Amino acid sequence: MAKKEFKAESKRLLDLMVNSIYTNKEIFLRELISNASDAIDKRYFKASQEGKTGLSRNDYPIRVTPDEKARTITITDCGIGMTDKEMESDLGTIAQSGSLDFKTENAKADGTDALDIIGQFGVGFYSAFMVSKKIKVVSKAEGSDQAYVWESEGADGYTIEPAERDDVGTTITLYLRDDTDDEKYSDYLKEWKLQDLIKKYSDYIRYPIVMNVTRQEALSKEEKEAAEPDKDGKKPEFKTVHRDETINSMVPIWKRKSSEVTTEEYNQFYKDKFVDWEDPQKIISTNVEGLLSYNALLFIPSRVPYNFYSKDYKRGLQLYSSGVLIMDKCEDLLPDYFGFVRGLVDSQDISLNISREMLQQNRQVKAIANRLEKKIISELKDMMAKDREGYEKFFKNFGLRLKFGIYDNFGANKDKLKDLVLFYSSTEEKPVTFKEYVDRMKEDQKYIYYATGDSVDKIKHMPQNEMLMDKGYEVLFCTEEVDEFALKVLGSYDDKAFKSTADDDLGIEMSDEEKAIREKQNKASEGLLNSIKDALGDKVAAVKLSTRLKTHPVCFSAGEGVSLEMEKVLAEQSKAVGQKPTEDMKAKKVLEINGDHPVFAAMRRVYEADDKDTLKDYAELLYDQAMLIEGMPIDDPVDFSNRVCRLMK
Repeated sequence: MAKKEFKAESKRLLDLMVNSIYTNKEIFLRELISNASDAIDKRYFKASQEGKTGLSRNDYPIRVTPDEKARTITITDCGIGMTDKEMESDLGTIAQSGSLDFKTENAKADGTDALDIIGQFGVGFYSAFMVSKKIKVVSKAEGSDQAYVWESEGADGYTIEPAERDDVGTTITLYLRDDTDDEKYSDYLKEWKLQDLIKKYSDYIRYPIVMNVTRQEALSKEEKEAAEPDKDGKKPEFKTVHRDETINSMVPIWKRKSSEVTTEEYNQFYKDKFVDWEDPQKIISTNVEGLLSYNALLFIPSRVPYNFYSKDYKRGLQLYSSGVLIMDKCEDLLPDYFGFVRGLVDSQDISLNISREMLQQNRQVKAIANRLEKKIISELKDMMAKDREGYEKFFKNFGLRLKFGIYDNFGANKDKLKDLVLFYSSTEEKPVTFKEYVDRMKEDQKYIYYATGDSVDKIKHMPQNEMLMDKGYEVLFCTEEVDEFALKVLGSYDDKAFKSTADDDLGIEMSDEEKAIREKQNKASEGLLNSIKDALGDKVAAVKLSTRLKTHPVCFSAGEGVSLEMEKVLAEQSKAVGQKPTEDMKAKKVLEINGDHPVFAAMRRVYEADDKDTLKDYAELLYDQAMLIEGMPIDDPVDFSNRVCRLMK
């Protein structure tokens, strides 16, 4: 019979499909098994519509058979089969979907689907050409006495001829390509490889996928006695057997009712599926039905993955289409700040044959992602309310990602995440939320105060916090580099602005008596403060007497813009890329001096004695002290050491 030409610009579409739609060749088996499942679905559905009872899915196996000598893989099903016309329309036209037509024809009157069929995009079958130089399909349709064979070697066309086949169903034989330096197609002929692909992509197909496998079994006592010894006189302990085995598990755990699955089963599934030795801290199971239907099974790990904060870590959920794995890491289902969540999504509304590029534009995927995000936020808030200790453990592991989420994308997601973050409290001495802080604020308190530093202990001893803590104001401790950046992006919480304890103005009103004393002290010290500023030059924006220091001699505060902590972070980032920080990356430092400290009295005596060199040494020393308190490097350690020695004489 003469070859027929493919329809739908076959050569261009075949080339596009092989080179663009699929990024890995191994999915060909997934596609063919899914098609076989579709065919069985149709036959099973028709039988049930005709009133046939006692049907069992176990009576409809899909058989996969490799032949290493012939270099073929055969996939056989007992589905509904195809006539010659159906072969021409479904196999002869790329992007034609018989499954979709069947589903449309058998839709319920109310518009809902009567049948969940996996394949709804007709290029899946042709993925087999990625590994095959020739494909042969023998099929006999239900209700037909004649079978037909379809053969093709690719874009050149195909033939359809009568054939012999006893049973209803379809057999697809792939004649594998020859091995090349880049591709070893013969790997697909190995039993272990095929089993691995079935478990990976088609484990939850609802019909048994059967292979004749090779196993080693221990010999029975009688068999040992009857066995011939080898040349060393040893009798064999094992024998090689070949038997049919069902490779797939068929029923996914996420399709079962949550009430029917134990926590132990979920935990074991998580550890097996995602290669962890600890139980997950949180299990989130959800089933959504409606215009968009999907099952999701999510897990929050009990510990931070070893590579979580490295470039090697790949976030994303496994994405299934009706139990068939589409993608192992679908990043589009999770925002970066929830990248620690592991799990999977299974939806019949997502096409099986879809590329990574198509997924990024897929409305169903975006809709599922939005709902999952809301679900995760809801579950985390519920954990915080009902299991505070557990939530604090979770936040210790993954809270940094949430803080980055607030800061990232110019704060686009800050309102979603602001009630999930925790900061250590100076008064409660434990992590607290913004809401808890605001509920405890003093009646006349204008701001939410925070302090930055490398650790809780260091922040507790910072001079800038002395007055606030002495007056009983609660201060949130920011110990991570991203903390202050996140608070700057947030700006405020419940109309209360965030204020660093290192800010120039803390917004605390002084009494009339305190104001009078401070004005008198400032006036008396004006000349000394100006001299200190002249000695330091552009190193500081201003020098003033402090209203926040009690026992410490000196500290920095900062004007508007870049804070002291932000300057440190930006300097480290610049250093990491081999650059020097620019001026706009530096804080406007204000040197605050304790007017009641003996050091200031000593400086006054030097000033009144008009000893400009010693006064400059004092000024430089106080500046370097303030730098060290902030954890910032001093400009010249040798000069600092010499200066200390001069003043000690």
